[in-house]
Amino acid sequence: MANDGEREYRVAELAGEAGITVRTLRFYRERKLIPPPRREGRIAWYNDHHLARLRTIAALLERGHTLGGIAELFAAFECGRDVGELLGLAGAGITVPWSEETAIRLSPEDLADRFAGEVTPENLTAALDIGYLALDGDEIVHVSRRLLEASTALVRSGVPLAAVLAAGRQVRTHANAMAETFTDLIRDHVPEEAREALRPFAKAVVEAEFTMAMDRRARTQETPDRNSGGSPSQTQPAGGAGREGAGRGGPWQGA
Repeated sequence: MANDGEREYRVAELAGEAGITVRTLRFYRERKLIPPPRREGRIAWYNDHHLARLRTIAALLERGHTLGGIAELFAAFECGRDVGELLGLAGAGITVPWSEETAIRLSPEDLADRFAGEVTPENLTAALDIGYLALDGDEIVHVSRRLLEASTALVRSGVPLAAVLAAGRQVRTHANAMAETFTDLIRDHVPEEAREALRPFAKAVVEAEFTMAMDRRARTQETPDRNSGGSPSQTQPAGGAGREGAGRGGPWQGA
């Protein structure tokens, strides 16, 4: 029996709604591109979930994906962890998370539009493994609006999605190390009732150190090689003022 508000279709009705033939529908079912129908005697009943899946298949085919590739995409999504695990809340005993991230729900079409030509089974598997993506029922969930927007901007600027995900894995490793440092520091020296007030300072330290590190990297890359003809007077003002001033207001400094 269908859930409240959910429509059910017999095979011909579903094919008509999806704009395909009954033969194509049965082929998709045989290829396990859609879930099996509910059976009532000899009658197969489909629902809105099946229709949404068929429309997703059509949209991905229009974007140039093959049926084999679409099957791999669905298989990758269906290996995703649930949202509670993705957000780090399942069994963690955390009542007030440090993170202020907003999870974003996406359709496969949305994902394909954001990362045109980059939504491959390999990239999806990597995103699921890192924890950027998960499934929640029929929807894809990205763990963070800010991370999604940053990834989208990088890919649209020409960075391959595979490289973005590889960098994300490295960043996750360093972030875990920083979290461990702060957790140990606060646990060892601060009473439990006073820990909440230190959260803004922990975030401020990480942001300050990162922006200063970016400035240091930028200055190192911009300094001409002395053997290429650059003189000390061209790379540093007299008296070392350039070195001292570089710590203030560099290209990645927020203030």
